[in-house]
Amino acid sequence: MTTATPAAPAVVRAASLTDSIKVEPLTCALGAELSNVDLGVASRDPALVAEIRALLLKHRVLFFRDQDITRAEHVAFARHFGDLEDHPVAGSDPDHPGLVRIYKSPDAPNDRYENAWHTDATWREKPPFGCVLRCVECPPVGGDTMWANMVLAYERLPEPVKTQIADLRARHSIEASFGAAMPIDKRLALHAQFPDAEHPVVRTHPETGEKILFVNAFATHFTNFHTPGRVRFGQDAVPGASQLLQYLISQAQIPEYQVRFRWKPNSVAMWDNRSTQHYAVMDYAPCHRKMERAGIVGDVPY
Repeated sequence: MTTATPAAPAVVRAASLTDSIKVEPLTCALGAELSNVDLGVASRDPALVAEIRALLLKHRVLFFRDQDITRAEHVAFARHFGDLEDHPVAGSDPDHPGLVRIYKSPDAPNDRYENAWHTDATWREKPPFGCVLRCVECPPVGGDTMWANMVLAYERLPEPVKTQIADLRARHSIEASFGAAMPIDKRLALHAQFPDAEHPVVRTHPETGEKILFVNAFATHFTNFHTPGRVRFGQDAVPGASQLLQYLISQAQIPEYQVRFRWKPNSVAMWDNRSTQHYAVMDYAPCHRKMERAGIVGDVPY
């Protein structure tokens, strides 16, 4: 009697083969698409999470296609990297705290908070480590997201500018961004709950030691610019500082520092929020765009 040999599985699950991840870099600056990875499996596999973390540090933003995962798996995967945080303006899923729903609708045409280059929640004392964003619903075309490598942006600054900004610090405000469209009482209450945070203009990556240009759309002004070494006359304080800040913020707009991603349902992006900025392109009205994001608590920039 002949015993039949069991057939090999058609697909090798990522959890069973730690070197099975396929990595396709998308630009010379940052970004890689990973295939042969199931994030549902990864949510239960610390070894696979460690491999993804190493790739995140290398490529800064990772993309995954066809991730038909549950909200619980989404949250569980993100929690391997740290505690999750809610957002004071965008609502979270009631059954999964920390899973923020970024739902855009034709019924709210003036909701345009996304279309600016920014690093998430730098108005916090501890801005996020990173985020895991999954597409639930998107238009057939449009609604892309772009990311910029702010390590590269710092590296390519002129040396005199690097010297000028080496010790500068900047304020970051939720009141002046998300709070701007609120009635004054709600805006002031938001500011009372989240006072402006102050961060170095050039921060150090806590894991890689890289220098990062760390100002974005949430930055309102420098806090230590007006010193005798920088200001010849009193009028230099405002135009000199504001022009420099806008110049620094504009560095994210340089195409050579960027990657652009086209969403499909069940696509996932994960990015290192410490070393990147991103921009959600608002070119898809009157369509819906529904995204769900798990933001991971970070540390105090230094």
